[in-house]
This record gives sequence, C-alpha cells and structure tokens, in this order.
Amino acid sequence: MSDDLGLFTDPDVDERRPVKRDRLRDTAREKAKKRKKTALWLVIALVLVAGLGGAYYGYLELRGIGSYDDYTGSGEADAIVEVQDGDVVSVIASTLYDNGVIASARAFTEASKTDNRATSIQPGFYLMKTKMSGEQAVARMVDPKTRVPAVQVVGGLKLTDIKVGDKVVKGIYSLLADASCTEKDGAKKCLTVDEIKAAAEQTDPVALGVPDWALADVKRAEPQYRLEGLIMRGVYQVKPGVSAVELIRSVVVASAQKLAGVGIPGGTMNTGFRPYEILVIASLVEKEAIEKDFGKVSQVIYNRLKKPMILQFDSTVNYLKNQPHIRTSDADRGTQSPYNTYETPGLPPTPIGSPSQQAIAAAMKPEGGDIMYFVKCQTDGTSCFSTTLEEHNAKDQKAQKDGVY
Repeated sequence: MSDDLGLFTDPDVDERRPVKRDRLRDTAREKAKKRKKTALWLVIALVLVAGLGGAYYGYLELRGIGSYDDYTGSGEADAIVEVQDGDVVSVIASTLYDNGVIASARAFTEASKTDNRATSIQPGFYLMKTKMSGEQAVARMVDPKTRVPAVQVVGGLKLTDIKVGDKVVKGIYSLLADASCTEKDGAKKCLTVDEIKAAAEQTDPVALGVPDWALADVKRAEPQYRLEGLIMRGVYQVKPGVSAVELIRSVVVASAQKLAGVGIPGGTMNTGFRPYEILVIASLVEKEAIEKDFGKVSQVIYNRLKKPMILQFDSTVNYLKNQPHIRTSDADRGTQSPYNTYETPGLPPTPIGSPSQQAIAAAMKPEGGDIMYFVKCQTDGTSCFSTTLEEHNAKDQKAQKDGVY
C-alpha cells in the first residue's frame, strides 16, 4: 500500500537510520586514525631509541668506554689507503675502517695511544692489509717502508731521462714508473716507462687533465714533448696500482693546482704573453740561470722578444739532444729545429723542463732594465749582464780566461 501521505511511516526510525550509518563510518575513521597515530608514535619511539642508543654509543666511543670490534693477526689481502694533509688519528682510523683494514675505528685509536708516532703520520699512500688488528695497523702505518715514496720533481727536470757521463738522471716518466709499484702475494708489479710514455703521448690531453689554458698549445705540440713543463717543481703523492693514464692525470691535475697557486693563468694577464708562453719563459729561466739571476734573465727574454731578436739559448738546443751541457757546438747551433733558438725566432713551441715557483714568478715579473745579453761569469753559476754586444763579448772572454767554462 502506498503511503504517500506518510501516515504509516515512523519518522523517528526513518531519520535515525542514515544517522547510524554516518556514525559507523566516523567510528571506523577514528579507529584508523588511532591506529595511524599509534604506528607513528611507535616509529618516533624507535627513532628516539636508536638515536639515543647511537648517541650513547658515540659517547662511549669518545670516552673510551665499552667494548669494540677488533681483528687478530697481521691482515690478509693488500689494500692501498690514502692519508690526506691534515688528517688526525681519528680520521685516519675512519679511513682504515672504510677500506676494510680494521674492524672498527676504535681498534686503531686505542692502539695508537701506546705509540706516539701515530700522531705524526704523514700524507700519502700506504700499502696496508685488510683485516688487521688495531695494534698491527698502527705498527704498519708508522713503518716508513709502508708509505709509497712521493715523486720529487726538481726545477728543470725533463719528462725523459738525461745521461750525464756514465750516470742517468731520471726524468719524470721514470720517477712515476718507480712510484707505480705495488706488491701483491709477494710479487712486485710496476708500470713501465714505455707504458707511461705511451699513455702521455697517445691519450687525449683532456683525459690527462691538461688545463684549458694549455690545451691548444699541447694539441699543437709534437706528442713526445706535449706534457713538458706542465708538471712543475714540487712533491707529488702517487697512488700505486692504477693505470698509466690515471697516474699521469693525477700528477698533471695536482700540478695545475700548484700552477694556479703561483699565478698561472690568473697572474699572466698584464705580461703581454699567454699563460702557456709564460710557462715556456719560466722553463728557459730555470735552465739558463741560478735563482738569484732569474729576474734578470727573464728581462733579457722580454727585451729580445720585443725588439725582436733571436734568443740564442744553448739550453733549447740541448733540450732535443738530451744533454745537460751549458755550451753547444757550431754544428749543434746549425741544426734546423723549432727548438734551435739560434736559428728560429721567438719562443720554442713547448717548455724545456719543469719550472719552479721562483722561475714562474720571474717570468711574470722580470727585473726591469734594458739588458740584452748575459753569460755565466762565475764558477757558482752567477751570470754577468750587458746592454751592448761589445760589453758582452768582453765579459764572455774574461769568463773563458778565468776557466768558468
């Protein structure tokens, strides 16, 4: 029966039914919210507990309280670890732990307390073992034989060896080969000079870390000379066991940072020369003079290039001959080569050796004056300078008479 007028309908019942459904939904939502809140508080509680536990553990570590993990024995596999400049014992300990040398940083720091030498560990690469006890790790780190010898580049050093009588002065490539050696399972393995030389000559200069300001000149140079001078005087830490390209790149990049520190390229803007040309001038200064005369020799170079006048430097002729001699013969000076500054005007195409900071400073800021000539006039290497050819010839003859050369 139809109840269009609502005579048989209980208004209270009809109105309460939808209200009851809404309350059920609200109750479900409230329970869900409570569950989420409970879960959230549990997560927060766990985080707080973990954080407090970590802080407490850190406190114990700092205070030297509680136990810590430690291996026993002198280690297993080879591991190369780097100590950087400024690293303190705790940082070294963390580095050793990260490289699997020790079971915990605490193992090393505790063991180091009994050996004062641990506080004076020098920057460099160290040949370590994995899974060493803290005591053994300290003993090995302070052993001088563990540290990989740094490569010492002196001013004027060439990329390749120079033979002086019966002796051989090792060039940069030979020094890098020596530093590349690692020992694994009792067998020593090194990169060869030929491998390093091939990588330097055949690899894209960008991959070798050649700085942007030198790229164009390096690409123009003959392959065997293109990296000359880019490794300035200094000490270089070399990681053994890496490829020839990685080895060279690490040194070239480190040298670029050193060069930037002494003003190349930033300090060359007002010299009238490009940064690479300043590097070439610095290498000539390094070869032609002792340090106290660097500024004057640089001025002679500036004056001759400005005139223009050929440089006439024996050092550039001898560069190709791999000779350390000061003097050259008529035949030497008559050869056709871009490095023969008796015949070819201007600067040679590349540096002729590794410049020092002092030579670079002189190349950027010559002493001044109108001097045009110089000759070694004292047995200690001191040069005498002149403004005229006549004056120079007289000093040259006196130097020969005195037996200077």
